[in-house]
Amino acid sequence: MSTFAYVGRNRQGAVKKGELTAKTRDEAVEQLRKQQVVVTSLEEKSGMGGKFKFSLGSGLTDKDLVVFTRQFGTMINAGLPLIQCLDILSTQSENKVLRETVGDVKNSVEAGSTFSDALKRHPKVFDDLYVNMIHAGEVGGLLDTILTRLAKHIEKAMKLKGQIKSAMVYPTAIVGVAVVIISVLMVWVIPVFAQMFTEMSGGKVGLPGPTQIVINVSNFFQSYWYAMGGAMVATAIAIKRYYATVNGRVAIDRLLLKVPIVGDLIRKASVAKFTRTLGTLITSGVPLLEGLSICAKTSGNKVIEEALMNARVSISGGKTISEPLAKCNVFPKMVTHMIAVGESTGALDAMLGKIADFYEDEVDQAVETLTSLLEPIMMVVLGTIIGFIVIAMYLPIFTMAQAIQ
Repeated sequence: MSTFAYVGRNRQGAVKKGELTAKTRDEAVEQLRKQQVVVTSLEEKSGMGGKFKFSLGSGLTDKDLVVFTRQFGTMINAGLPLIQCLDILSTQSENKVLRETVGDVKNSVEAGSTFSDALKRHPKVFDDLYVNMIHAGEVGGLLDTILTRLAKHIEKAMKLKGQIKSAMVYPTAIVGVAVVIISVLMVWVIPVFAQMFTEMSGGKVGLPGPTQIVINVSNFFQSYWYAMGGAMVATAIAIKRYYATVNGRVAIDRLLLKVPIVGDLIRKASVAKFTRTLGTLITSGVPLLEGLSICAKTSGNKVIEEALMNARVSISGGKTISEPLAKCNVFPKMVTHMIAVGESTGALDAMLGKIADFYEDEVDQAVETLTSLLEPIMMVVLGTIIGFIVIAMYLPIFTMAQAIQ
């Protein structure tokens, strides 16, 4: 048996809260229905009274969401009732989180909630973009079309995210391997050489400058490795906490946009994401102001988020969308010019789609450029460091040979 915490309303409209015990969520809803309570929220509590219930994210991948959305759109297009579609998807999904979430959405819809309101209760699975597009589909009677657009949008977002991740995998792997190799040399290999040099020279022959530098660094590694590790962890925690503040996030996101090559990649990816999302929302019937608010929340960069929110304020005051975006100096001029053309011709959604297509191709090229530049740079830097260590270890051997001669 499981314990469920519920919130609902009775026939008189009064709010009812409490807990009940049932084997399944459906059984809990049935009990409340018999008590003439319309459920608005129903959550299962953990075995320790909900005190030790941990969450590691939604547990749902973009691929799972795409499959669910496409299957749902196909069923709606085939004429199946909404409740039946939700019932089928809640039982056949391979993802446990999705099964439970869709089951809860089905119960909410059965209790009288709209589909979009039921989705809104699960923000970790269905974000603002998803919920608002579903709401537009409900109002306009185009739910199957909206679901198809949503699936395509999520797939394009997946591709864009994958491109950025692929650009970071190679350098991260190389840096990780280099750190391990250098640490092993400094902690275990160099001390052996240092002891050997001391024994061979008997302390009569001084070590060359490069060798002494490497040995001093090795001694520092051995003596203060815990302090270095602690400093790295403390720095990471401090940066994370600073980034959690509004000023910190603005400062770091602005700095990232100014980093050579990387900043250009982030800017292009943000433009592609913003234009793709806003174009999809406008095409689906979501109001422009609401669409800008959603794009700002999902931008992933505080500087771009503030620019979009400022644009939203300007538009509500009677200005066009291109004017405030051009003044913020965040978006490329080509983007603002094309948006202005789209506004003047009444085809803003189509123009946003073209901008997104262009910048998604630009992200492809930026990823290739970043990878092609990082590879030789990292090889030269790592080769120089390891080569310096190797040469420094061989120099005393030549010095000792000359002294013996």
